[in-house]
Amino acid sequence: MINKHGGVCSAKGFRASGIHCGIRKNRDKKDLSLIYSEVPAAAAAVYTTNLVKGAPLTVTKQNLKNGTAQAVICNSGNANTCNSNGIEIAEGMCQLTAKALGISAKDVIVASTGVIGQPLDIAPIAAGMDELAKGLRRSGNRDAAEGIMTTDTKLKEAAVEFELDGKPCRIGGMAKGSGMIHPNMATMLVFITSDVAISPKMLRKALAGDVADTFNMISVDGDTSTNDMVSVMANGMAGNALIDAEGPAFDTFKEALNAVTVKLCRMIAADGEGATKLLECKVTGAKDVNTARTVARSVICSSLLKAAMFGADANWGRVLCAIGYSGANVDVDKIDVSFRSGAGTIEVCKHGAGVAFSEAKAKKILTKPEIEILVELNSGSAAATARGCDLTYDYVKINGDYRT
Repeated sequence: MINKHGGVCSAKGFRASGIHCGIRKNRDKKDLSLIYSEVPAAAAAVYTTNLVKGAPLTVTKQNLKNGTAQAVICNSGNANTCNSNGIEIAEGMCQLTAKALGISAKDVIVASTGVIGQPLDIAPIAAGMDELAKGLRRSGNRDAAEGIMTTDTKLKEAAVEFELDGKPCRIGGMAKGSGMIHPNMATMLVFITSDVAISPKMLRKALAGDVADTFNMISVDGDTSTNDMVSVMANGMAGNALIDAEGPAFDTFKEALNAVTVKLCRMIAADGEGATKLLECKVTGAKDVNTARTVARSVICSSLLKAAMFGADANWGRVLCAIGYSGANVDVDKIDVSFRSGAGTIEVCKHGAGVAFSEAKAKKILTKPEIEILVELNSGSAAATARGCDLTYDYVKINGDYRT
């Protein structure tokens, strides 16, 4: 499997663009993005579990009932959530996109991200649609990725190339997400494209299976957003034999999809609002996968542990504490804990009790930008990884005046 550039435009037949249309006050920030497939594509999506959902999710879910899509339209600066005319606006965005591209409005995935509860004016979107459509190009992935950013500080793109039936195939993606990230469905938006020929049913199965160990294992701040969505379109232009059942080809597709989603997950977690460090809690030796996931998520969600990591404090008791209230059925007397980074590894807990360790070495390990919290439960063979970031002063500053 080869890492590639190009994000959502890496796969054959996909073009993208992004512009500033006027939703956001800052003209230097793009606020409208478009992804287009030259041919109709199999499509699937997963959505936030929050009972308060953005109108675009409702419209997208309806549009994807037939398992087909050909374009994605997404704005930033306004979430189009909790608005009395939200559905009308979301459907209007689909209609504008369809008219500009000459496709059906039912073949459009629509998304919005930004402030909740503020009316979204469709006028700037309508005014900018011609420019957006005319700007579609194979090198437009960066503009599109910029157009969906809110408090993100970095672009988030990934792509891989692999083979099926001797044909080169690609999967690419882009994401936005920095705050309001928490399982289930890490505001997070992810758009994935592929030129693989795969049935909508198998595409849904691949995505649903992948999300459980990737996007549903991220937490930045414990807030599950109203607009989270991960969508994927696969247009079949690679020319491989259609994947319509499980088997080696489906396994290869899932592996490639996971390579892209894991990269995007790491980017989202590392770019958490105010974050200075990427945290990964790797749990091994669990009696089953659910136990491993529960423990990993609990540790990565602990505000006290996140604060300790910000201060490079090897306060391993906070790891044990988070495991203890996680609800997982574990034997505390069997738990081992270590911290690892590019500066080395240090064991801090053995069989549920502290061990002597060098505070100086621990501090050196925990000052690195990527830190692994290794938890061995010594009760089985299941494993899981959760991702997050440290909790800093800047998180409060960013969210203290996010709306104003």
